[in-house]
Amino acid sequence: MSYNRERYSDVEPRAPGMHFLRDPLDCENLGVTVLEAGEGWDGMEHDHGEQNHEEVYVLLEGSGTLTVDGEAVALDPGHAVRVDPGATRHLAFDEESTMVIAGAP
Repeated sequence: MSYNRERYSDVEPRAPGMHFLRDPLDCENLGVTVLEAGEGWDGMEHDHGEQNHEEVYVLLEGSGTLTVDGEAVALDPGHAVRVDPGATRHLAFDEESTMVIAGAP
């Protein structure tokens, strides 16, 4: 088959509100996560330098802040932000929000 299909809501979250789709979609190089963040959701600061993965964050609903290397970037629906692999990043949401995160080397 030349495609895979999965409903993200059928994938068990591996962290609060985070549906990791790489394995269910059998992706070889691309990571895709759907984040359903509740009000006050606060992620952990991290980077992907060792994996050499850049990431793109696309906010679909709600609002939040993506802090990249200490610089706060306000997010509203429709905003997309690409982050270098070695840059630290931290997500936080004041209201219920939905985001898609894609990453690859």
